[in-house]
Amino acid sequence: MAVARRILLKLSGEALMGPDAFGYHADTMAGFVAQIKEVVALGVQVGIVVGGGNLFRGATGALSGMNRATADSMGMLATVMNALALKDALVNAGVDTRVQTAVTIAHVGEGFERDSAVRHLEAGRVVIFGGGTGNPFFTTDTASALRAAEIGADLMLKATKVDGVYTADPKKDPAATRYETLSFDEAIARNLAVLDTAAFALCREQNVPLVVFNIFKSGALKRVVMGESEGTRVTLN
Repeated sequence: MAVARRILLKLSGEALMGPDAFGYHADTMAGFVAQIKEVVALGVQVGIVVGGGNLFRGATGALSGMNRATADSMGMLATVMNALALKDALVNAGVDTRVQTAVTIAHVGEGFERDSAVRHLEAGRVVIFGGGTGNPFFTTDTASALRAAEIGADLMLKATKVDGVYTADPKKDPAATRYETLSFDEAIARNLAVLDTAAFALCREQNVPLVVFNIFKSGALKRVVMGESEGTRVTLN
């Protein structure tokens, strides 16, 4: 039996492009969809926040001289595009899915509304939250923590390309070791960059446990929701 009744999955835009340099990689998307479908079949209620880095990153645009608020608004639109792409893939796989956006775009998705999102989740639908928080200067990590708290998620999952949180970048430091567990205070004090500080702080404040795991490992999402040892778990204590 799954240990989490309702989860919030943070999926980066970069993950959607797989080995490609831009856009979407069909086989990678199919793999994610299969894992999501697997946990939905267990009765787990799934909310998803998707990033936009495969299409546009607000911070990158700002570095090139663009106004940061404008660049972040463009990044929010990229996340909506990704939400629609992921919804299409899920629906094609037979998973009932809705898109809710913090940025109102008629005929694209529903505007975000907490009670409506919860009703969809309780009806067994996957809900993808696009548009970040709807405000500039906030990352989709923070949007994930915010939505997790709002929908009452039992667990927030940060899907990455590495199997947890390490003492250092394992690609650069062969001596780096993986944490099995961490507290939010430890993660913030050690400035672990797997999640931004605002997201860590919000999860800590609202007592939303976090698991950082490698979604590119087959079956990893199911193992996390089943409570098996997978990735790094971050909690209050």
